[in-house]
Amino acid sequence: MNASTAPDLILVNGKFTTLDRANPQAEAVAIRDGRFAAVGTKQDIMQGAASNTRVIDLGGRRAIPGLIDSHMHIIRGGLNYNMELRWDACVRWPMPCACCATRWHARRLRSGCAWSALHRAPVAEKRLPTIEELNAAAPDTPVFILHLYDRAILNGAALRAVGYNKDTPNPPGGEIIRDARGNPTGLLLAKPNATILYATLAKGPKLPPEYQKNSTRHFMREVNRLGVTGVIDAGGGYQNYPEDYSIIEALHKEGQLTVRLAYNLFTQKPKEELSDFRTWAGKVKPGQGDDLYRHNGAGEILVYTAADFEDFRVERPEMPPSMEGDLEPVIRLLVENRWPWRLHATYDETISRALDVYEKVSRDMPFNGLHWFFDHAETISDRNIDRIAALGGGIAVQHRMAYQGEYFVERYGARAAEHTPPIRKMLERGVKVGAGTDATRVASYNPWVSLYWLTTGKTVGGMSMYPQANVLDRETALRLWTEANTWFSNEEGKKGQIAVGQLADLAVLSNDYFTVPGDDIQDITSVMTVLGGKVVYGDGEFGKHAPDLPPPMPDWSPARHGSRYQPRPQAQRARWR
Repeated sequence: MNASTAPDLILVNGKFTTLDRANPQAEAVAIRDGRFAAVGTKQDIMQGAASNTRVIDLGGRRAIPGLIDSHMHIIRGGLNYNMELRWDACVRWPMPCACCATRWHARRLRSGCAWSALHRAPVAEKRLPTIEELNAAAPDTPVFILHLYDRAILNGAALRAVGYNKDTPNPPGGEIIRDARGNPTGLLLAKPNATILYATLAKGPKLPPEYQKNSTRHFMREVNRLGVTGVIDAGGGYQNYPEDYSIIEALHKEGQLTVRLAYNLFTQKPKEELSDFRTWAGKVKPGQGDDLYRHNGAGEILVYTAADFEDFRVERPEMPPSMEGDLEPVIRLLVENRWPWRLHATYDETISRALDVYEKVSRDMPFNGLHWFFDHAETISDRNIDRIAALGGGIAVQHRMAYQGEYFVERYGARAAEHTPPIRKMLERGVKVGAGTDATRVASYNPWVSLYWLTTGKTVGGMSMYPQANVLDRETALRLWTEANTWFSNEEGKKGQIAVGQLADLAVLSNDYFTVPGDDIQDITSVMTVLGGKVVYGDGEFGKHAPDLPPPMPDWSPARHGSRYQPRPQAQRARWR
């Protein structure tokens, strides 16, 4: 074998699920120049090895294409990752242990450093901490706990840090809960939308640029640990373009991205959305960039009058009468400039009104294969699924119901929850469907919780929501996290499968996704993650193959002390004593 044409890397003795229907299973792969060069038997693949080919034995482990999250806020989330103690990790803990973790980290912080803790999943008691518990755990360190997008709890130090006092008025879109004397208690409610949570988070601490770069690298390594190699970033509130993209763009230029990113632009100015998109259309074009970092179009917010919020604890918000008039010129601009778009829409009523606009525009300006889609769509009707299919659109679903299922059932009943969202119907009717998380604030960034939800129909609290007719088999669910998601970034055929010629992105799993009990799917991690033929994460025996990262910055960061998602509960509890 000529050394110049030999593989750079060969992986052998694996159980490869390729998702290539022409070659569905393999035991070895060869990688050259960042792409799969051969996929087949160990004997055939090893014949192509040269003296300089690196060979890694997978020891019979399951390997899958690298996971792609079609909806995450990783660019924004990476800037703060090192400041956060992820309460996702407390899913199995009693509340005293969770508060003990908070106290342990609070004691490590330097004087004057603010810090936020986020809560995604219920601790053992299935409740939030009380303000008294937080104040006892961290009397002097600001602590902000976000519960989905419905409320936040601030301890006394955090209230002082953000400047909320007796004289602070309720901001638009939220309520500051007060005691009998009118003083803020520390509880913030998002009513009728999450503006108060966005605004309060924006008042929090910010790391200096070098720390933000370090923080983003550690967040990417964390999602690599879970087998993620690609993300479609959905923008986010208070994430301005191009200012707030400087860190991720610097990492791209320095060759330090370990996740492929396709980013959408999210308008920040109510009543000035059209102006935003006109400006951006003159600066950047969809697809501009490379296979690691590229522009992907508009959204998930296109106009604020079309943005419903998904707090199932309260009544459905009614979109204002101006929605259609505000949305139409934006859609016309996007179609004219051939910009793909995505639109946040939880409720069928919002989707119906948006589709009225899309159909009107398409009669004058045919979409002609332009990729557009709705995000979320938990309560979408059969009729609107058909309308989306007729216009050639898609739906990106997230596992928000895994976290909010109990709330939905409480308000609307178990029968209404059985098809929220109706994923099987979407697939049967020809709609493009992809999966993601909507992390980091509304749900966890862990893809395996999504795959658990898709294949069992259960919430993280263990409640069964879906009949068998709305539960996916494991291969179909995995396709939604890999091959199917490439439609949403206009990269079909480029990645998402372990197939010759595709980008060599894959994950070697800690447990076999296809054989573990359903409840155990959510505990799977990657023991080795490969991006473009390079190992970007390794654990245990595979750790030696992965490059080292500099320690998390600053030195008090919870990321230094086991705050990542789903640590082993018994091993971690000891650390907080």
